[in-house]
Amino acid sequence: MNLNLKDIQKYFNFALVFLLFAACNPVNKSKTNDKAQNKPNVLFIAVDDLNNWLGCMNDYPNAKTPNLDRLAANGVLFTNAHCQSPLCGPSRASVMSGLRPSTTGLYGMIDDNKIRRDDNETTKDIVFLTEYFRNNGYHTMGIGKLFHTHAAEGTLDESGGREKGFGPLPDKRFVWDGRGTSDGTRYGRTNTDWGTYPENDSLMPDHRSTNWAIERLNRNYDKPFFLGLGYLRPHVPLYVPQKWFDMHPLDSIQLVPYKADDLNDVPSVALKINDLPMMPSTEWAIETGEWRKIIQAYLACISFVDYEIGRVLDALEKSGHADNTVIVLWSDHGYRMGEKGTFAKHALWEPATKAPLMFSAPNLPKGKVIHSPAEMLSIYPTLLDLCGLPPYNRNEGKNLTPLMTGQETGENDFALTTFGMNNHGVKANGFRYIRYEDGGEELYEHETDPNEWTNLANKNDYADVKVFMKNYLPKTNANWDSLSTYLFQPYFVDQKARTDSLARSKN
Repeated sequence: MNLNLKDIQKYFNFALVFLLFAACNPVNKSKTNDKAQNKPNVLFIAVDDLNNWLGCMNDYPNAKTPNLDRLAANGVLFTNAHCQSPLCGPSRASVMSGLRPSTTGLYGMIDDNKIRRDDNETTKDIVFLTEYFRNNGYHTMGIGKLFHTHAAEGTLDESGGREKGFGPLPDKRFVWDGRGTSDGTRYGRTNTDWGTYPENDSLMPDHRSTNWAIERLNRNYDKPFFLGLGYLRPHVPLYVPQKWFDMHPLDSIQLVPYKADDLNDVPSVALKINDLPMMPSTEWAIETGEWRKIIQAYLACISFVDYEIGRVLDALEKSGHADNTVIVLWSDHGYRMGEKGTFAKHALWEPATKAPLMFSAPNLPKGKVIHSPAEMLSIYPTLLDLCGLPPYNRNEGKNLTPLMTGQETGENDFALTTFGMNNHGVKANGFRYIRYEDGGEELYEHETDPNEWTNLANKNDYADVKVFMKNYLPKTNANWDSLSTYLFQPYFVDQKARTDSLARSKN
Protein backbone atom coordinates (compact mmCIF):
# COMPACT_ATOMS: atom_id res chain seq x y z
CA MET A 1 0.00 0.00 0.00
CA ASN A 2 1.39 3.39 -0.99
CA LEU A 3 0.90 6.18 1.58
CA ASN A 4 1.51 9.83 0.95
CA LEU A 5 2.50 12.35 3.61
CA LYS A 6 -1.12 13.36 4.18
CA ASP A 7 -2.15 9.74 4.85
CA ILE A 8 0.76 9.21 7.22
CA GLN A 9 -0.23 12.33 9.18
CA LYS A 10 -3.85 11.08 9.40
CA TYR A 11 -2.78 7.69 10.78
CA PHE A 12 -0.41 9.36 13.22
CA ASN A 13 -3.19 11.60 14.56
CA PHE A 14 -5.52 8.61 14.94
CA ALA A 15 -2.87 6.66 16.89
CA LEU A 16 -2.18 9.66 19.12
CA VAL A 17 -5.87 10.05 19.96
CA PHE A 18 -6.11 6.31 20.75
CA LEU A 19 -3.11 6.44 23.07
CA LEU A 20 -4.43 9.50 24.88
CA PHE A 21 -7.81 7.82 25.35
CA ALA A 22 -6.12 4.69 26.75
CA ALA A 23 -4.02 6.76 29.13
CA CYS A 24 -7.07 8.56 30.47
CA ASN A 25 -9.12 5.37 30.69
CA PRO A 26 -6.83 2.64 32.06
CA VAL A 27 -7.99 -0.93 32.45
CA ASN A 28 -9.99 -1.17 35.63
CA LYS A 29 -7.82 -3.36 37.87
CA SER A 30 -10.63 -3.72 40.34
CA LYS A 31 -12.18 -6.46 38.24
CA THR A 32 -10.90 -9.58 36.58
CA ASN A 33 -12.43 -10.64 33.29
CA ASP A 34 -15.53 -12.80 32.99
CA LYS A 35 -13.62 -16.09 33.18
CA ALA A 36 -12.14 -15.19 36.54
CA GLN A 37 -15.56 -14.39 37.95
CA ASN A 38 -16.71 -18.01 37.69
CA LYS A 39 -14.89 -19.07 40.84
CA PRO A 40 -13.78 -17.04 43.86
CA ASN A 41 -10.12 -16.25 44.44
CA VAL A 42 -8.30 -17.58 47.50
CA LEU A 43 -6.03 -15.70 49.90
CA PHE A 44 -4.29 -18.32 52.02
CA ILE A 45 -2.42 -16.86 55.02
CA ALA A 46 -0.22 -19.08 57.21
CA VAL A 47 1.37 -17.61 60.34
CA ASP A 48 4.23 -19.52 61.97
CA ASP A 49 4.03 -20.44 65.69
CA LEU A 50 1.03 -18.21 66.40
CA ASN A 51 -0.92 -19.18 69.49
CA ASN A 52 -4.35 -17.85 70.43
CA TRP A 53 -3.14 -14.58 71.93
CA LEU A 54 -5.34 -12.45 69.69
CA GLY A 55 -7.71 -9.72 70.76
CA CYS A 56 -10.66 -11.54 69.20
CA MET A 57 -9.79 -14.72 71.12
CA ASN A 58 -9.75 -13.16 74.59
CA ASP A 59 -7.04 -15.64 75.59
CA TYR A 60 -4.58 -12.99 76.74
CA PRO A 61 -5.44 -9.50 78.04
CA ASN A 62 -2.57 -7.53 76.47
CA ALA A 63 -2.89 -8.69 72.87
CA LYS A 64 -3.03 -5.94 70.25
CA THR A 65 -4.17 -7.43 66.95
CA PRO A 66 -6.61 -4.99 65.28
CA ASN A 67 -6.21 -6.48 61.80
CA LEU A 68 -6.66 -10.09 62.80
CA ASP A 69 -9.64 -8.94 64.85
CA ARG A 70 -11.24 -7.23 61.85
CA LEU A 71 -10.68 -10.32 59.71
CA ALA A 72 -12.44 -12.40 62.35
CA ALA A 73 -15.27 -9.84 62.50
CA ASN A 74 -15.66 -10.13 58.73
CA GLY A 75 -15.96 -13.91 58.78
CA VAL A 76 -15.99 -16.98 61.00
CA LEU A 77 -13.59 -17.50 63.89
CA PHE A 78 -12.77 -20.90 65.38
CA THR A 79 -11.62 -20.47 68.98
CA ASN A 80 -10.97 -24.18 69.54
CA ALA A 81 -8.96 -25.21 66.47
CA HIS A 82 -6.00 -27.57 66.82
CA CYS A 83 -3.03 -28.63 64.74
CA GLN A 84 -2.38 -32.18 63.56
CA SER A 85 1.12 -32.07 65.02
CA PRO A 86 2.78 -29.57 67.40
CA LEU A 87 5.75 -29.31 65.06
CA CYS A 88 6.08 -27.25 61.86
CA GLY A 89 7.07 -29.95 59.37
CA PRO A 90 4.43 -32.62 59.99
CA SER A 91 1.73 -30.03 60.72
CA ARG A 92 2.19 -28.29 57.38
CA ALA A 93 2.58 -31.56 55.46
CA SER A 94 -0.77 -32.59 56.90
CA VAL A 95 -2.53 -29.35 55.89
CA MET A 96 -1.10 -29.38 52.37
CA SER A 97 -1.66 -33.10 51.72
CA GLY A 98 -4.99 -33.42 53.53
CA LEU A 99 -3.72 -36.50 55.38
CA ARG A 100 -3.02 -37.18 59.05
CA PRO A 101 0.54 -37.80 60.26
CA SER A 102 -0.63 -41.19 61.54
CA THR A 103 -1.66 -42.04 57.96
CA THR A 104 1.51 -40.88 56.21
CA GLY A 105 4.17 -41.62 58.83
CA LEU A 106 5.38 -38.03 58.49
CA TYR A 107 5.98 -37.43 62.19
CA GLY A 108 9.09 -35.28 61.81
CA MET A 109 10.73 -32.88 59.39
CA ILE A 110 10.98 -33.68 55.70
CA ASP A 111 12.01 -31.83 52.55
CA ASP A 112 8.97 -30.34 50.78
CA ASN A 113 9.89 -32.25 47.64
CA LYS A 114 10.24 -35.58 49.46
CA ILE A 115 6.74 -35.73 50.94
CA ARG A 116 5.45 -37.33 47.75
CA ARG A 117 7.65 -40.27 46.78
CA ASP A 118 7.19 -43.69 45.22
CA ASP A 119 8.37 -45.50 48.35
CA ASN A 120 5.64 -43.97 50.52
CA GLU A 121 2.49 -45.77 49.43
CA THR A 122 0.21 -43.22 51.07
CA THR A 123 1.70 -40.05 49.62
CA LYS A 124 3.12 -41.22 46.30
CA ASP A 125 0.13 -39.99 44.29
CA ILE A 126 -1.31 -37.38 46.65
CA VAL A 127 -2.43 -34.06 45.16
CA PHE A 128 -1.31 -31.12 47.27
CA LEU A 129 -3.73 -28.31 48.13
CA THR A 130 -2.16 -25.70 45.86
CA GLU A 131 -1.86 -28.29 43.11
CA TYR A 132 -5.54 -29.17 43.33
CA PHE A 133 -6.46 -25.54 42.74
CA ARG A 134 -4.03 -25.28 39.84
CA ASN A 135 -5.46 -28.47 38.29
CA ASN A 136 -8.91 -26.91 38.53
CA GLY A 137 -8.13 -23.77 36.59
CA TYR A 138 -6.56 -21.49 39.19
CA HIS A 139 -3.45 -19.38 38.79
CA THR A 140 -1.44 -20.35 41.88
CA MET A 141 1.07 -18.05 43.56
CA GLY A 142 2.89 -18.17 46.85
CA ILE A 143 5.65 -16.69 48.96
CA GLY A 144 7.15 -17.47 52.35
CA LYS A 145 6.58 -20.48 54.56
CA LEU A 146 3.62 -22.47 53.22
CA PHE A 147 4.95 -26.00 53.41
CA HIS A 148 7.78 -26.42 55.94
CA THR A 149 10.40 -24.72 53.79
CA HIS A 150 8.33 -22.98 51.13
CA ALA A 151 6.42 -25.18 48.67
CA ALA A 152 6.86 -28.42 46.78
CA GLU A 153 8.23 -27.87 43.30
CA GLY A 154 5.64 -27.64 40.56
CA THR A 155 2.74 -26.72 42.86
CA LEU A 156 2.84 -22.97 42.18
CA ASP A 157 2.64 -21.12 38.87
CA GLU A 158 4.46 -18.21 40.51
CA SER A 159 6.78 -18.55 43.47
CA GLY A 160 8.29 -15.72 45.46
CA GLY A 161 10.41 -18.26 47.34
CA ARG A 162 11.37 -17.88 50.95
CA GLU A 163 14.32 -16.11 52.49
CA LYS A 164 16.61 -18.55 54.25
CA GLY A 165 16.34 -18.93 58.00
CA PHE A 166 14.45 -16.68 60.41
CA GLY A 167 16.54 -13.54 60.17
CA PRO A 168 17.68 -10.89 60.07
CA LEU A 169 20.05 -11.69 62.92
CA PRO A 170 22.31 -9.44 65.03
CA ASP A 171 26.03 -10.15 65.20
CA LYS A 172 25.60 -11.59 68.68
CA ARG A 173 22.59 -13.06 70.47
CA PHE A 174 20.97 -10.83 73.07
CA VAL A 175 19.99 -13.27 75.85
CA TRP A 176 19.73 -16.96 75.00
CA ASP A 177 22.66 -18.88 73.51
CA GLY A 178 20.40 -21.46 71.86
CA ARG A 179 21.88 -24.41 73.76
CA GLY A 180 20.76 -23.81 77.32
CA THR A 181 21.90 -26.71 79.46
CA SER A 182 22.38 -28.99 76.46
CA ASP A 183 25.82 -30.37 75.72
CA GLY A 184 25.31 -29.66 72.02
CA THR A 185 25.47 -33.31 70.98
CA ARG A 186 22.13 -34.73 72.12
CA TYR A 187 20.18 -31.64 71.14
CA GLY A 188 20.31 -29.11 68.35
CA ARG A 189 20.61 -25.39 68.81
CA THR A 190 17.33 -23.49 68.98
CA ASN A 191 16.80 -20.11 67.30
CA THR A 192 15.20 -18.92 70.54
CA ASP A 193 16.27 -15.43 71.61
CA TRP A 194 14.50 -12.11 72.12
CA GLY A 195 15.22 -8.42 71.70
CA THR A 196 14.68 -5.33 69.55
CA TYR A 197 16.15 -5.91 66.10
CA PRO A 198 16.42 -4.72 63.31
CA GLU A 199 15.79 -0.97 63.12
CA ASN A 200 13.10 -0.94 60.42
CA ASP A 201 10.25 -3.15 59.24
CA SER A 202 11.63 -3.00 55.69
CA LEU A 203 14.49 -5.24 56.82
CA MET A 204 12.11 -8.03 57.85
CA PRO A 205 11.43 -10.86 55.34
CA ASP A 206 7.74 -10.76 56.25
CA HIS A 207 7.55 -7.12 55.14
CA ARG A 208 9.03 -8.01 51.77
CA SER A 209 6.64 -10.96 51.44
CA THR A 210 3.74 -8.59 52.05
CA ASN A 211 5.02 -6.26 49.31
CA TRP A 212 5.20 -9.21 46.90
CA ALA A 213 1.64 -10.26 47.74
CA ILE A 214 0.29 -6.71 47.40
CA GLU A 215 1.85 -6.39 43.95
CA ARG A 216 0.03 -9.57 42.87
CA LEU A 217 -3.27 -8.40 44.34
CA ASN A 218 -3.03 -5.31 42.12
CA ARG A 219 -2.78 -7.37 38.96
CA ASN A 220 -5.44 -8.39 36.45
CA TYR A 221 -6.08 -12.10 35.92
CA ASP A 222 -7.92 -14.07 33.26
CA LYS A 223 -8.63 -16.88 35.72
CA PRO A 224 -9.25 -17.11 39.47
CA PHE A 225 -6.12 -16.94 41.59
CA PHE A 226 -4.83 -18.73 44.67
CA LEU A 227 -2.38 -16.56 46.60
CA GLY A 228 -0.48 -18.16 49.48
CA LEU A 229 1.32 -15.95 51.99
CA GLY A 230 3.43 -17.60 54.70
CA TYR A 231 4.65 -15.36 57.54
CA LEU A 232 7.71 -16.30 59.63
CA ARG A 233 7.00 -14.34 62.81
CA PRO A 234 6.26 -14.97 65.62
CA HIS A 235 8.60 -17.96 65.12
CA VAL A 236 11.78 -17.50 67.16
CA PRO A 237 14.01 -15.56 67.36
CA LEU A 238 11.59 -13.02 68.79
CA TYR A 239 13.19 -10.07 66.99
CA VAL A 240 11.21 -7.11 65.65
CA PRO A 241 11.88 -3.35 65.63
CA GLN A 242 11.57 -1.32 68.83
CA LYS A 243 8.21 0.26 67.98
CA TRP A 244 6.46 -3.09 68.33
CA PHE A 245 7.94 -3.60 71.79
CA ASP A 246 6.76 -0.11 72.73
CA MET A 247 3.17 -1.25 72.15
CA HIS A 248 3.59 -3.70 75.04
CA PRO A 249 5.22 -1.99 78.05
CA LEU A 250 6.76 -4.42 80.52
CA ASP A 251 4.59 -3.19 83.37
CA SER A 252 1.49 -4.22 81.37
CA ILE A 253 2.65 -7.79 80.81
CA GLN A 254 0.73 -10.48 82.67
CA LEU A 255 2.30 -13.87 83.29
CA VAL A 256 0.56 -17.09 82.32
CA PRO A 257 -0.68 -19.64 84.88
CA TYR A 258 2.14 -21.89 86.05
CA LYS A 259 2.44 -24.61 88.67
CA ALA A 260 5.92 -25.84 89.54
CA ASP A 261 4.83 -29.42 90.33
CA ASP A 262 2.39 -29.58 87.44
CA LEU A 263 4.09 -32.53 85.72
CA ASN A 264 4.27 -34.82 88.75
CA ASP A 265 1.22 -36.77 87.60
CA VAL A 266 2.02 -37.29 83.90
CA PRO A 267 3.44 -40.47 82.28
CA SER A 268 7.16 -40.89 81.74
CA VAL A 269 6.85 -40.55 77.96
CA ALA A 270 5.36 -37.08 78.44
CA LEU A 271 8.41 -36.09 80.48
CA LYS A 272 10.76 -37.43 77.80
CA ILE A 273 8.96 -35.46 75.10
CA ASN A 274 9.04 -32.36 77.28
CA ASP A 275 12.76 -32.72 77.99
CA LEU A 276 13.93 -29.63 76.10
CA PRO A 277 17.06 -28.25 77.81
CA MET A 278 17.94 -26.13 74.79
CA MET A 279 14.80 -24.07 75.49
CA PRO A 280 14.47 -21.62 78.39
CA SER A 281 12.62 -23.20 81.30
CA THR A 282 9.95 -21.35 83.23
CA GLU A 283 12.01 -21.69 86.42
CA TRP A 284 14.99 -20.08 84.69
CA ALA A 285 12.77 -17.26 83.42
CA ILE A 286 11.46 -16.65 86.94
CA GLU A 287 14.93 -16.65 88.50
CA THR A 288 16.43 -14.30 85.90
CA GLY A 289 13.46 -11.96 85.59
CA GLU A 290 13.18 -12.68 81.87
CA TRP A 291 9.64 -14.12 81.81
CA ARG A 292 7.85 -10.83 81.16
CA LYS A 293 10.50 -9.89 78.60
CA ILE A 294 9.95 -13.10 76.63
CA ILE A 295 6.18 -12.55 76.63
CA GLN A 296 6.70 -8.92 75.65
CA ALA A 297 8.84 -9.99 72.69
CA TYR A 298 6.28 -12.59 71.58
CA LEU A 299 3.45 -10.04 71.75
CA ALA A 300 5.60 -7.56 69.82
CA CYS A 301 6.13 -10.14 67.07
CA ILE A 302 2.40 -10.83 66.92
CA SER A 303 1.62 -7.11 66.61
CA PHE A 304 4.19 -6.81 63.83
CA VAL A 305 2.73 -9.65 61.79
CA ASP A 306 -0.78 -8.34 62.49
CA TYR A 307 0.29 -5.05 60.90
CA GLU A 308 1.62 -6.87 57.83
CA ILE A 309 -1.62 -8.81 57.51
CA GLY A 310 -3.47 -5.50 57.72
CA ARG A 311 -1.47 -4.20 54.77
CA VAL A 312 -2.57 -7.21 52.74
CA LEU A 313 -6.22 -6.85 53.75
CA ASP A 314 -6.12 -3.16 52.81
CA ALA A 315 -4.61 -4.00 49.42
CA LEU A 316 -7.26 -6.65 48.82
CA GLU A 317 -10.01 -4.12 49.54
CA LYS A 318 -8.48 -1.54 47.19
CA SER A 319 -7.90 -4.09 44.43
CA GLY A 320 -11.58 -4.79 44.05
CA HIS A 321 -11.06 -8.54 44.41
CA ALA A 322 -12.42 -8.57 47.96
CA ASP A 323 -16.04 -9.31 47.03
CA ASN A 324 -14.93 -12.43 45.20
CA THR A 325 -12.16 -13.77 47.45
CA VAL A 326 -12.15 -16.49 50.09
CA ILE A 327 -9.67 -15.85 52.92
CA VAL A 328 -8.33 -18.45 55.30
CA LEU A 329 -5.88 -17.63 58.08
CA TRP A 330 -4.29 -20.34 60.20
CA SER A 331 -1.22 -21.27 62.20
CA ASP A 332 0.67 -24.55 62.22
CA HIS A 333 0.41 -24.96 66.03
CA GLY A 334 0.32 -23.02 69.26
CA TYR A 335 3.25 -22.00 71.44
CA ARG A 336 3.85 -22.26 75.18
CA MET A 337 4.87 -19.08 76.94
CA GLY A 338 5.88 -20.74 80.21
CA GLU A 339 2.95 -23.14 80.55
CA LYS A 340 4.00 -26.67 81.47
CA GLY A 341 7.50 -25.52 82.37
CA THR A 342 8.99 -24.19 79.16
CA PHE A 343 8.84 -21.85 76.16
CA ALA A 344 8.21 -24.10 73.18
CA LYS A 345 5.59 -25.97 71.17
CA HIS A 346 6.56 -29.71 71.26
CA ALA A 347 3.74 -31.17 73.35
CA LEU A 348 0.23 -32.64 73.23
CA TRP A 349 -1.09 -30.16 75.82
CA GLU A 350 -3.54 -27.38 74.99
CA PRO A 351 -1.14 -24.40 74.68
CA ALA A 352 0.94 -26.30 72.10
CA THR A 353 -1.87 -27.66 69.93
CA LYS A 354 -4.36 -24.77 69.90
CA ALA A 355 -3.99 -22.14 67.18
CA PRO A 356 -6.07 -19.55 65.29
CA LEU A 357 -8.28 -20.54 62.37
CA MET A 358 -10.61 -18.17 60.56
CA PHE A 359 -12.43 -18.03 57.23
CA SER A 360 -13.95 -15.12 55.38
CA ALA A 361 -15.95 -15.60 52.18
CA PRO A 362 -18.80 -13.95 50.27
CA ASN A 363 -21.23 -16.70 51.28
CA LEU A 364 -20.20 -16.95 54.95
CA PRO A 365 -21.69 -15.10 57.93
CA LYS A 366 -19.79 -12.21 59.45
CA GLY A 367 -18.70 -12.14 63.07
CA LYS A 368 -19.62 -15.73 63.80
CA VAL A 369 -17.62 -17.46 66.54
CA ILE A 370 -17.47 -21.25 66.79
CA HIS A 371 -16.24 -22.88 69.99
CA SER A 372 -16.53 -26.55 69.03
CA PRO A 373 -13.26 -28.37 68.24
CA ALA A 374 -11.89 -28.07 64.70
CA GLU A 375 -8.79 -29.29 62.89
CA MET A 376 -6.34 -27.55 60.59
CA LEU A 377 -6.69 -30.69 58.48
CA SER A 378 -10.13 -29.36 57.50
CA ILE A 379 -8.71 -26.36 55.65
CA TYR A 380 -8.25 -28.32 52.40
CA PRO A 381 -11.81 -29.72 52.03
CA THR A 382 -13.37 -26.50 53.31
CA LEU A 383 -11.61 -24.34 50.73
CA LEU A 384 -12.69 -26.68 47.96
CA ASP A 385 -16.31 -26.38 49.02
CA LEU A 386 -16.19 -22.60 49.44
CA CYS A 387 -14.77 -22.31 45.93
CA GLY A 388 -17.28 -24.66 44.34
CA LEU A 389 -14.64 -27.24 43.42
CA PRO A 390 -15.32 -30.98 43.48
CA PRO A 391 -14.35 -32.74 46.73
CA TYR A 392 -11.02 -34.56 46.81
CA ASN A 393 -11.74 -38.06 48.06
CA ARG A 394 -8.32 -38.43 49.71
CA ASN A 395 -9.01 -35.65 52.24
CA GLU A 396 -9.21 -36.91 55.82
CA GLY A 397 -10.43 -33.61 57.23
CA LYS A 398 -14.01 -32.40 57.55
CA ASN A 399 -15.63 -29.76 55.36
CA LEU A 400 -16.41 -26.97 57.85
CA THR A 401 -18.79 -25.03 55.60
CA PRO A 402 -22.01 -26.64 56.95
CA LEU A 403 -20.88 -25.79 60.48
CA MET A 404 -20.05 -22.20 59.53
CA THR A 405 -23.38 -21.68 57.75
CA GLY A 406 -25.45 -23.16 60.57
CA GLN A 407 -26.41 -26.44 58.89
CA GLU A 408 -24.50 -28.37 61.58
CA THR A 409 -24.05 -27.77 65.32
CA GLY A 410 -20.54 -29.16 65.85
CA GLU A 411 -21.80 -30.97 68.94
CA ASN A 412 -19.85 -34.16 68.21
CA ASP A 413 -16.80 -32.58 66.60
CA PHE A 414 -13.28 -33.41 67.76
CA ALA A 415 -9.67 -32.52 67.04
CA LEU A 416 -6.84 -35.06 66.94
CA THR A 417 -3.18 -34.13 67.35
CA THR A 418 -0.30 -36.58 66.87
CA PHE A 419 3.29 -36.18 68.06
CA GLY A 420 5.44 -39.08 66.95
CA MET A 421 4.16 -42.57 66.31
CA ASN A 422 1.30 -43.73 68.58
CA ASN A 423 1.23 -40.55 70.70
CA HIS A 424 -2.10 -38.78 70.33
CA GLY A 425 -4.11 -36.01 71.96
CA VAL A 426 -7.87 -35.70 71.46
CA LYS A 427 -9.97 -32.61 72.19
CA ALA A 428 -13.71 -33.34 72.41
CA ASN A 429 -16.72 -32.69 74.66
CA GLY A 430 -14.78 -30.35 76.93
CA PHE A 431 -12.03 -32.90 77.63
CA ARG A 432 -8.48 -33.48 76.48
CA TYR A 433 -7.40 -37.11 76.38
CA ILE A 434 -3.77 -38.05 75.67
CA ARG A 435 -2.54 -41.56 75.05
CA TYR A 436 1.13 -42.40 74.57
CA GLU A 437 2.82 -45.28 72.79
CA ASP A 438 3.37 -47.25 76.02
CA GLY A 439 -0.26 -46.93 77.11
CA GLY A 440 0.35 -43.97 79.44
CA GLU A 441 -2.62 -41.62 79.68
CA GLU A 442 -3.67 -38.11 80.60
CA LEU A 443 -7.20 -36.75 80.92
CA TYR A 444 -8.23 -33.18 81.67
CA GLU A 445 -11.64 -31.58 82.11
CA HIS A 446 -11.34 -28.04 80.83
CA GLU A 447 -14.39 -26.55 82.51
CA THR A 448 -12.88 -27.15 85.94
CA ASP A 449 -9.21 -27.35 84.97
CA PRO A 450 -8.45 -25.06 81.99
CA ASN A 451 -4.70 -25.19 82.70
CA GLU A 452 -4.57 -29.00 82.59
CA TRP A 453 -2.97 -29.27 86.02
CA THR A 454 -4.83 -32.34 87.32
CA ASN A 455 -4.52 -35.60 85.42
CA LEU A 456 -7.78 -37.55 85.84
CA ALA A 457 -6.75 -40.59 83.81
CA ASN A 458 -6.47 -42.85 86.86
CA LYS A 459 -9.74 -41.74 88.46
CA ASN A 460 -12.43 -44.42 88.36
CA ASP A 461 -15.13 -41.79 87.95
CA TYR A 462 -13.74 -40.94 84.51
CA ALA A 463 -13.39 -44.48 83.11
CA ASP A 464 -16.38 -44.00 80.79
CA VAL A 465 -14.99 -40.70 79.54
CA LYS A 466 -11.73 -42.41 78.58
CA VAL A 467 -13.59 -45.16 76.72
CA PHE A 468 -15.53 -42.51 74.81
CA MET A 469 -12.42 -40.46 73.96
CA LYS A 470 -10.52 -43.52 72.76
CA ASN A 471 -13.02 -43.82 69.91
CA TYR A 472 -11.39 -40.80 68.30
CA LEU A 473 -7.89 -42.31 68.20
CA PRO A 474 -6.72 -43.21 64.69
CA LYS A 475 -7.04 -46.83 63.57
CA THR A 476 -3.93 -46.45 61.42
CA ASN A 477 -0.54 -45.70 62.97
CA ALA A 478 1.94 -45.82 60.11
CA ASN A 479 5.61 -46.46 60.75
CA TRP A 480 7.92 -43.47 60.52
CA ASP A 481 8.48 -42.47 56.91
CA SER A 482 12.08 -43.35 56.06
CA LEU A 483 13.01 -39.73 55.22
CA SER A 484 11.07 -38.03 58.01
CA THR A 485 13.27 -37.24 61.02
CA TYR A 486 13.40 -35.12 64.12
CA LEU A 487 16.97 -34.95 65.39
CA PHE A 488 16.21 -32.07 67.77
CA GLN A 489 14.68 -34.39 70.34
CA PRO A 490 16.38 -37.66 71.49
CA TYR A 491 13.05 -39.30 72.30
CA PHE A 492 12.01 -39.14 68.64
CA VAL A 493 15.41 -40.26 67.39
CA ASP A 494 15.04 -43.31 69.62
CA GLN A 495 11.40 -43.94 68.63
CA LYS A 496 12.18 -43.80 64.92
CA ALA A 497 15.14 -46.18 65.40
CA ARG A 498 12.93 -48.63 67.33
CA THR A 499 10.11 -48.60 64.81
CA ASP A 500 12.53 -48.86 61.86
CA SER A 501 14.17 -51.87 63.50
CA LEU A 502 10.81 -53.53 64.12
CA ALA A 503 9.73 -52.93 60.52
CA ARG A 504 12.94 -54.49 59.21
CA SER A 505 12.49 -57.55 61.42
CA LYS A 506 8.98 -58.08 60.04
CA ASN A 507 10.30 -57.92 56.48
